[in-house]
Order: sequence, then structure tokens, then C-alpha cells
Amino acid sequence: MPKYYVNNTAQPNGDHEVHKEGCNWLPFVLSKKDLGYHSSCHSAVLKAKEYYAKADGCKHCSEECHKS
Repeated sequence: MPKYYVNNTAQPNGDHEVHKEGCNWLPFVLSKKDLGYHSSCHSAVLKAKEYYAKADGCKHCSEECHKS
């Protein structure tokens, strides 16, 4: 199971993006919260929503969870 992180800094639209470990965009995330290991981005996004109401999957590493 991959490890996921949520960006503590919101995107311009207010979303906090969820990234899978190994994502090419993760090194650019300066402040992130460890969400632990998840079998899919869906459960990782649900976990992120415990911290941020507007959480969304990264369009590069969690495309099936990227809604906006």
C-alpha cells in the first residue's frame, strides 16, 4: 500500500491536494501532513478531509480522485 500526504497549503481554488509518495509534485510541497498508508486515493482523500473540508487528489498521482 502506498503512503499519502496532504498539502497543508491550499491551492488557489481552496483545495488541499493529496499526493501519493513518489509523486513528482510532492518535493515541491513544503508543508504536508502524513496521511499514512492507504489502498487507494479514495480513502486517503477521506482521511485528508478530517483536516481540510476541501481535499482533492493530485491530478498527476491520484488522477481518479482529482475532481477540481
